[in-house]
Amino acid sequence: MSSHAMPHIGQVPDSSPGIETPAATILLIEDEPVTRTSMAARLTRLGYRVLEAENGCVGLEVARRERPDLLIVDWMMPEMDGLTFCDAIRRDPQLKSSQILLMTAHDAPAQIAEGLVRGADDFLSKSSSKQEIIARVLAGLRTSRLVRKLETTGEELKSSMLLLEKKQAETEADLQTAAAFVQSLLPLPGSPVHGITLAWEYQPSLTLGGDLFDVMTIDADHLGLYILDASGHGVAAALRSASLMTFLRAENMLQLLGSYDPATVLFEANRRFPLSADGDYFTLWVGQLHLPTGSLSYASAGHPGALLSSAEDPSRWLTTASFPLGFDPSARFTCDRVSLKPADRLFLLSDGIYEVPSPSGELWGRDRFRETIDAGKQTSLSATIASCFAAARGWQQAQHFPDDAAVVGIELTDCREDTSNG
Repeated sequence: MSSHAMPHIGQVPDSSPGIETPAATILLIEDEPVTRTSMAARLTRLGYRVLEAENGCVGLEVARRERPDLLIVDWMMPEMDGLTFCDAIRRDPQLKSSQILLMTAHDAPAQIAEGLVRGADDFLSKSSSKQEIIARVLAGLRTSRLVRKLETTGEELKSSMLLLEKKQAETEADLQTAAAFVQSLLPLPGSPVHGITLAWEYQPSLTLGGDLFDVMTIDADHLGLYILDASGHGVAAALRSASLMTFLRAENMLQLLGSYDPATVLFEANRRFPLSADGDYFTLWVGQLHLPTGSLSYASAGHPGALLSSAEDPSRWLTTASFPLGFDPSARFTCDRVSLKPADRLFLLSDGIYEVPSPSGELWGRDRFRETIDAGKQTSLSATIASCFAAARGWQQAQHFPDDAAVVGIELTDCREDTSNG
């Protein structure tokens, strides 16, 4: 085996028309020394770096070491002939896309077909003219450059995909961490105060949702509760909701307003959370329950409201007509009141639980939601809420909701004062 150095870049040793200055390596595999030396000299004069091998076995070693741009291989050779060499090249993961120019004295169609089947890309007759040799070598090198460019592009795409997958995994991990944080802001089911049972279920449409809620102790006599809905979905909505949730904390309202009066809370929230430049806004329902008497005061800013379910009376919606937060900075909100009795249940909900479409496009709707609540009066609070989600999923015939879906329920047991002797 021998090799010939490539001429200085920019020098064109051959002045034949159409010959560009190459920077390619050609491996010439030919067992006949005179033919090999003559062909190598001709290719060297064309400006190529030429490597030589006397048979397929040696040529395979050189090819694996040098990764030449073009392989010119004799058909008939000892130890490993041209066809066997083609087989070996196509089986090698690193060389299988190499361009192979098979030199032969054969010109029968069957033999040409066999060479193509075994892996040759083109043929070169040993009696070819200089012009034909140049043309076939150039054609092979053009193809080789294209193949290697595709391989490089493929590797770059693969690297980009791996990087993208890594970034997606990191983003998903960050989202899961953020979702866990948001989850930690939500109230714990159970009994927040004596005489009150709390249960809820929440399924964001994405990892993070924009519907948040809370049930909290204001003071010894009052329980505050709210549910908010940020327009949009995902991270942006969740971040905006978390900001409003922080604002609505009991200690913040008491310090800022001196009370948790729902209408006053909405007025201040409306002033501090205007409509964004992108048109983002909140809807919000706020309530305050006076524990000794069971009196509930509530106000709404564009929110669908709450549902009061009584063991004795038909259930009814608790809402007031108003714009969402931020539409009118000077808006005033109306506070209504209702009396809750032991065994009464109050459900706060987002519109995502009932605005689920059937396969035909019909929405499940508020009426069906209320019917499901009424049908669950004899079951536990958590079971009733679970039945709402099951019914909504059954209606849409899908497990995941197109919008954030939340239902929060409180049930009164014996929180009111005993006035029977009064």
